Amino acid sequence: MNSAHAVDRFWQQARAARPDLPEERPEAWAFGATPEHADDLLELVLRGIKTGTASSLWDCEHDGEPVPEPGSLSIILDGRDVPRALIRTTDVQIVPFNEVTADHAAAEGEGDRTLADWQQGHRYFWEHYSTDPRGFALDMPVVCERFEVVWAPREDVQPA
Repeated sequence: MNSAHAVDRFWQQARAARPDLPEERPEAWAFGATPEHADDLLELVLRGIKTGTASSLWDCEHDGEPVPEPGSLSIILDGRDVPRALIRTTDVQIVPFNEVTADHAAAEGEGDRTLADWQQGHRYFWEHYSTDPRGFALDMPVVCERFEVVWAPREDVQPA
């Protein structure tokens, strides 16, 4: 089954389970830069550990991608582009990299969940995977997004 068909089918299932969802299918995307990273981060989402994410505002602007807004929905894909979860953005703050809080770092659920670990991992990520030519800077604007899982197939949800 191709990815577009799988995403359409997932959206139909989500809407059947949650009739309050809008008709228009949200964007589908995966966390991380590699299939393995996408799977690891998705597992944290499904276990209820990862409730936040961060992106470079520069990358959003460079790629023509909108900044998420509270209430917006996203279909989260695994590393093979299979849709596995529907999330809703609950909060968005844009702050310089060096002002991201320890609370946000913990919400991302990665590594040891400390700010130092978050800074090291995200600095590496943006130095190596940024699509904007500016790459990384200590004062670069970071989109700090918080979200909640709205729906996932029952077999995908794992205990925290």
